[in-house]
Amino acid sequence: MRIVSGLAMALAFGLVAAPVAAKQSAPANPQIDYPGFARLTEDLAKVRQTHRLGWAEFARRAAAEGALLLDARSADMFARGHLKGAVNLPFTDFTDEALRAVIGENANRPIFIYCNNNFSDHAPPVALKRVVLALNIPTFINLHGYGYRNVWELADVIGTGDAGVEWESSLGG
Repeated sequence: MRIVSGLAMALAFGLVAAPVAAKQSAPANPQIDYPGFARLTEDLAKVRQTHRLGWAEFARRAAAEGALLLDARSADMFARGHLKGAVNLPFTDFTDEALRAVIGENANRPIFIYCNNNFSDHAPPVALKRVVLALNIPTFINLHGYGYRNVWELADVIGTGDAGVEWESSLGG
C-alpha cells in the first residue's frame, strides 16, 4: 500500500496550487520602444508649451499659404464635422508614407492640430476625451517623432458654433 503525503493529496484535490515556475519576462520586440517613447515625450514637454496657440492666432496661421490644418480624429468623426479647410489623417494611420502623402516632402511645413478636447460642445463628433488622453498630445509627440518639427497645437477651448469658427461636415444634409 502506498502512502500519499498531505501535500500530494492537497494538490490532487485542488486544495493548494502547484508550484509555478518563475515568471519569465516577455520577449523583447525590436519594433516597439517604450523607453524611447517615454524619452521623446519628456524631451517634448517644454517644446509643446511653446507651440500652443490661442484660437485667433491658430486660425490666422493655419489659413496661411502652405500651412496644413490636420485633423487626426477618425475618418467617421471627421466626416461628421471638422474645422473648415482641415485635412484628415487618422492618428491610427500615421506611418512615414501616410504622413508624407498628406504633408508632402517639406518636413518643415507648418502643421496645425486640434482635437475633441478643444471644443466645448462635448457631443459627437467632438465628444470630450479623458483629459490625459486628449489626442493633441500623442499627435504632437508622433509628428515630432516622425521628423515634423513645425507643429502647432490649438490651446483654447472653442465651440463649433462660436463666432469666427468655421465648422463644416462632409456628410450630406
